[in-house]
Amino acid sequence: MAGSPRRIRCGRTHALRNVVVVVAYALLAAGCSSPSYLEAAMQAQEGGDLKTAIRLAKKEVARFSEPDQCSRVSTVNCGTLALAYATLASCQILDGDRTAGEESLIGAKGALALTNPEIKASATAMVYRDVSEAYWKLGDRARAVAVFKEGSVAGADSWLYMSSAAQDASQQPAVQQPTGQQPALQPPKGQPPIGQPPTGRPPAKPR
Repeated sequence: MAGSPRRIRCGRTHALRNVVVVVAYALLAAGCSSPSYLEAAMQAQEGGDLKTAIRLAKKEVARFSEPDQCSRVSTVNCGTLALAYATLASCQILDGDRTAGEESLIGAKGALALTNPEIKASATAMVYRDVSEAYWKLGDRARAVAVFKEGSVAGADSWLYMSSAAQDASQQPAVQQPTGQQPALQPPKGQPPIGQPPTGRPPAKPR
């Protein structure tokens, strides 16, 4: 009997994620002969062995946290470190340790801040998607959507929008105005708010 559409879609999504991660890993860790704990951690996670996945992801985090791998001196493997932190975070969340998961997400954000701009959007999408998916699977849709939105603001590419929270976020109603008040009109860019006189000074430039 053919598998259900949902099961087929999930299988393709996992396969695509693995391909993207492996390619990213190959680009970022080119020339490194030691084994990838990240790949093994993802395989353990998909197999349901979260304890093993956490142990392996921690090894990958430790490996790429070295100053010559990801630091202000050398940023060559910061993208890989961010992915390792994301895998660790998602496994910790699914294993019930949300506090540790959030701490790992903070670690991923730190690595993303140092990631090469050429791959930063993709790495950002993968980090926030993994963590959002973990919360979604756990049943905390509010946190899943919040993580999704944070990733969108952080500049994630289209991979983020393959997450389960993406559709839920797009269906959330807009904030309602208080009864009896009309929605505020938005002035053209660079103009003072409607109903207020100009200040006589140009708007401040963004920093």
